[in-house]
Amino acid sequence: MGAGSVPARYLVYFQYLGTDFNGVAAVRGVQRAVGVQNYLEEAAERLNSVMPVKFTISSRTDAGVHALSNAAHLDIQRRSDLPPFSPEVLTEALNTHLKHPAIRVLQAFRVPSHFHARHAAISRTYLYRLATGCPRPDRLPVFERNRCWALQAE
Repeated sequence: MGAGSVPARYLVYFQYLGTDFNGVAAVRGVQRAVGVQNYLEEAAERLNSVMPVKFTISSRTDAGVHALSNAAHLDIQRRSDLPPFSPEVLTEALNTHLKHPAIRVLQAFRVPSHFHARHAAISRTYLYRLATGCPRPDRLPVFERNRCWALQAE
């Protein structure tokens, strides 16, 4: 077997503005909704893996939620005459093929084949932004729309 004949597993960190998405998880079927994972997997299809590439996301987000950094693992099996992608080349290739400007792959790492992004996560941190004293969401400053919640003071 050549160097590229077995799958190589990667840990990938990515970020996104979630306004246009129905969460991070892929949405399967004929629904019009789409998840960030759909775009990541579509970009990975362009890498010509011998087997289909599926992202296993470490942590889910709901519709409209942004992520400064999320993680996933994926396996890529190249033809037997090709070596595995370097992490830098994989990062650049995924970003080149991403078809949505609100998603960006930050970094990739080669990891052992038993690594699992969700099971290996040691923490999850969330940031909630609240605009207190704002009577309605449409009264938020333009730069805060879709980035914080408006809470009317009582």
